[in-house]
Amino acid sequence: MPDNQDFDFDVLIVGGGPVGMLLASELRISRAKPVVLERLPERTPHSKAFGLHARSMESLDRRGLLERFRDGAPSWNNGHFAGLDVWVDFSLLDSAQNYALLSEQTRTERLLEERAQEFGVEIRRGHEVTAVRQDADGVEAHVTGPEGSYTLRGRYLVGADGGRSLVRKAAGIAFPGTGGKVTARLADVVLADGEKAPMGMERTERGLLFCVPLDDTYHRVATFDFHQARETEGELTLEEFTDSLREIWGDDLGASRPRWLSWFTDSACQAEQYRAGRIFLAGDAAHTHFPVGGQGVNLGLQDVLNLGWKLAADINGWACEGLLDTYDRERQGPARKVLANTRAQIALMNPDPYVTPLRELFEDLMRKEEVNRHVAEMLSGVGVRYDLPGPGHRLLGDFARDLTVTTAQGAVTLPKLLRRGTFALLDLSGRPEISGVYQEWAEPIAWPGRVQHVVGVCEQEAELAGLLVRPDGYVAWAADKGAPPTEIAEGLRAALAAWAGTEGPGRPVFK
Repeated sequence: MPDNQDFDFDVLIVGGGPVGMLLASELRISRAKPVVLERLPERTPHSKAFGLHARSMESLDRRGLLERFRDGAPSWNNGHFAGLDVWVDFSLLDSAQNYALLSEQTRTERLLEERAQEFGVEIRRGHEVTAVRQDADGVEAHVTGPEGSYTLRGRYLVGADGGRSLVRKAAGIAFPGTGGKVTARLADVVLADGEKAPMGMERTERGLLFCVPLDDTYHRVATFDFHQARETEGELTLEEFTDSLREIWGDDLGASRPRWLSWFTDSACQAEQYRAGRIFLAGDAAHTHFPVGGQGVNLGLQDVLNLGWKLAADINGWACEGLLDTYDRERQGPARKVLANTRAQIALMNPDPYVTPLRELFEDLMRKEEVNRHVAEMLSGVGVRYDLPGPGHRLLGDFARDLTVTTAQGAVTLPKLLRRGTFALLDLSGRPEISGVYQEWAEPIAWPGRVQHVVGVCEQEAELAGLLVRPDGYVAWAADKGAPPTEIAEGLRAALAAWAGTEGPGRPVFK
């Protein structure tokens, strides 16, 4: 393992939102040492994002966090696509978490910060990174804090600092995309008569109105102007907001006492690469899009679940060559698809009467179960599958199901096996090719606990001989009981070497 004496931390995380906080925990459970640098002195009480989708909840369950997120939080089985009258049915998902959970962004951030603190992560609020410089061996961040300026040095730096990311700009990473043509104005306000206010999304010839109650007093109200993009970068005022209400709805609804005013456009951009040397991007720093369908925070959380264990593998000295490059390779695709579906939703939401027949056609399609399931998988992230190398198998690259394995010592679930961020190797047939290869591979490994090896039977996958699951829950290798012994042994040996690594010289090259 490399010497730590020249580094203040293994990983400098710039940005203390949900993405940065989860990454910090992911690094700590794998014995790496991160620090979180957040420019805001306190957590913001305002939340653009409100929901967690199925893939995020599946992942949280595999870290033992799901119940604390579910505690006191309402859930619902339906969501919307482009404000169509036919709802997306999340109960159609092939997932134990086939619903959406109401967890405001500030709450999600708080719960993940508490998790990071439980692991002893150092979190520095009110510390703004003003410059970043990297060399062949590490990264330096210049920081301005309450007591003055200072410099930190780490092996790696991750920019989780939002759409206007200083880290991305400092790394020289291009951020191409489409400019904003639609302006959304958002306010948490008191309405003169909340009971008579329209609920949900309403489409008029002049734009869209969105309105939902937040509590007994306040409503979240948003207007969507498709005719003129907002040119100024100044703060939204109550007067401007009520003007937009009158323009789009014909009534300002008696909106008053704003506790939050914000605006954004439908601009959609994606970083050309998520890595530049020792600098990585995650969350909004890597991709921005119109916040429709509740996908943004979920996409960012999946970024760091993919990245965290790979960074820790390199820091701990056992990553194969090229492992860190798989982060960009695997996470670019899901972001491109989210940007595409949010652009499609904006097109369908356009108030132009010429779009109405297209909306009606989509509503007819959404009434078909297979179409509705496809959209549910798209919005929830359940449809994400990585193109991984290795012998083709129906499960390779997919997110592993919540399997239960009955062993000689009792039953164990896959989510429980993954709680400490290790690999899980399930030997479901007692095949000597599996246990033998594992023992052969594990014997020279100095760091214990990298792979949890479980022998047993699984009624949910009766034809499956074995399964190697990565720390992020995705299947790195699988074989069926009818496969030839040589094929099973060689496939498992290659997957263990490529993903779970070795130590010392002669590391395998990931291709």
